Amino acid sequence: MAHDIDGDLRNDRRAFPDAHTTIDAQVREEDMEPHAGLRYIAWLFKVLAILMVLVLIAELVIGLRSGTPMAITTLMVEATRLVVFAAFLWAAGDMALMLIESNHDLRATRILVGRMAAAAAERDAAHARERSGDSLPAPDRRG
Repeated sequence: MAHDIDGDLRNDRRAFPDAHTTIDAQVREEDMEPHAGLRYIAWLFKVLAILMVLVLIAELVIGLRSGTPMAITTLMVEATRLVVFAAFLWAAGDMALMLIESNHDLRATRILVGRMAAAAAERDAAHARERSGDSLPAPDRRG
């Protein structure tokens, strides 16, 4: 929770949930779009990586049961390939999730910049009203 220097909560909006801000910036629909497709792709990559490890285990069991000495070297090469490929699939799933999180940050930044632009426009309008009010001549009070 954000505090002032002396620990006061006056500037923290969570301390006063009924307080209404004067700036109501609109949130665009494209800023709130879901990422279901990308999450599905990430899930698919991770499932494929798990399946690759299961294939590796099955291949090791079948190869070791065959009993031929050449099978062990071939199994080691295949095991290395499958482990590396499974790691790449898992990393691709993590990259898809990272893209989702970075897009959340981008959406939050868009919303924040929109609110800041609305606040700046409101402040500029208030300054313009003040200047137009100050530029009027003062009424003559001489009697």
